[in-house]
Amino acid sequence: MTDTLKIATAQFENRSGDKTFNLGRIRQLAATAASQGAQAVAFHECSITGYTFARNLSEAQMLELAEPIPDGPSIKALTDIAKENNIYILAGLFEKDEHNHLYKAYVCVDKNGLVAKYRKLHPFINPFLRPGNEYVVFDLHGWKCGMLICYDNNVIENVRATALLGAEIIFMPHVTMCTPSPRPGAGFVDPVLWENRETNPTPLRLEFDGMKGRSWLMKWLPARAYDNAIYAVFSNPIGMDDDQLKNGCSMVIDPFGDVIAECRHLGDEVVTATLTREKLQQAGGHRYRQARRPDLYAGIIGQEHNSVQKVVWLNEE
Repeated sequence: MTDTLKIATAQFENRSGDKTFNLGRIRQLAATAASQGAQAVAFHECSITGYTFARNLSEAQMLELAEPIPDGPSIKALTDIAKENNIYILAGLFEKDEHNHLYKAYVCVDKNGLVAKYRKLHPFINPFLRPGNEYVVFDLHGWKCGMLICYDNNVIENVRATALLGAEIIFMPHVTMCTPSPRPGAGFVDPVLWENRETNPTPLRLEFDGMKGRSWLMKWLPARAYDNAIYAVFSNPIGMDDDQLKNGCSMVIDPFGDVIAECRHLGDEVVTATLTREKLQQAGGHRYRQARRPDLYAGIIGQEHNSVQKVVWLNEE
């Protein structure tokens, strides 16, 4: 067990369906993370396969894109990258099982192969995806880690449950922000701003940092870390994901809800933060968890209900 751990989070512009290109960027950024002293590096949801384009794929096309885990070629490629750089790698892809059931998966791989696999509990990008049905907690250099993909983190019970299962770090891969929503200020960002980012970055930064992007994220993401006294490792793509522009701002948040590292470049980037174990007990969320009275609300939280998941930008397509 170590008192400190160096974790990197990355952002990059993926290509839809181009696993070779995406794994190449993962290889380059993993090497950069290793040079920064990182012991693990996290990439975004579906970082291997691409994401938003899958909303238009048939079941046959999804099965062609998806891979078995751990026996597929992408896990082998990640293992090779992990071995080259002596680093843990966390990345996402579409999975198919032996029955050709489809899932949104996120994996942790080291030099010896698969360490952990998680299936998204609330998938929606493609109608042929099935939901996962379990939380995952695994060991990384003596630290207990969990995984929750994108929308899973918006359902606050998932974060609390993963923390109660022992997770001290929760990896939160996303493809998010810059999409329509009923919340004030939400909406797409014009791709032209991305094309002009080198000659005129200010309008793009205003969109990325405003209510379409980072300002919305900061309303809720730090609270997940603070309330549960965990480190949150958020990763998100930057640039075009199919026809949608994403704003990156991959970051690491400590148990006090403070951002301790963040990607701010308008392009591919990786940053590394040092996690210290003492914060896990010092943070207020540690005391709040100990003060819980589940006898009052276990029956309330566990009540059956009709689960409804509505994604505005997807439903408007």
